[in-house]
Amino acid sequence: MTVKPADRALVERYFRAMQAGPDGTDELVGLFADDAVYVEPFSGNGQAATHRGKAAIAAVFRGMTDRVRDLVVTVHQIVLDGNQIRSEWTCTAAAFPGPVRGHDLYTIRDGKIARLETILASSANASSA
Repeated sequence: MTVKPADRALVERYFRAMQAGPDGTDELVGLFADDAVYVEPFSGNGQAATHRGKAAIAAVFRGMTDRVRDLVVTVHQIVLDGNQIRSEWTCTAAAFPGPVRGHDLYTIRDGKIARLETILASSANASSA
């Protein structure tokens, strides 16, 4: 089974908005459902941090895009992983000591991201983001 075109387009819009820096933050946050959950390894001092609701997710992304303005993401694949969509990627930015690899797991509901979990392949780079 393949990823639905609309779901693939949503994931691709997520990455484009992320790379737009502060100018893309509103679009980025608009991709999430009002009650969405975002789990990320960047702001929890090496531990996964969970953010619930659009306002909390907006605050996290605003902080990230303000600190990392030159993010370049290379998406290696977007596939189904059970009932979730999995994207594998590498990102680079001047703020990082080197390329950061990881993957995201998306749950999409009604054309919006209902849950997103970002997992780094190497936690050594997590504190740099």
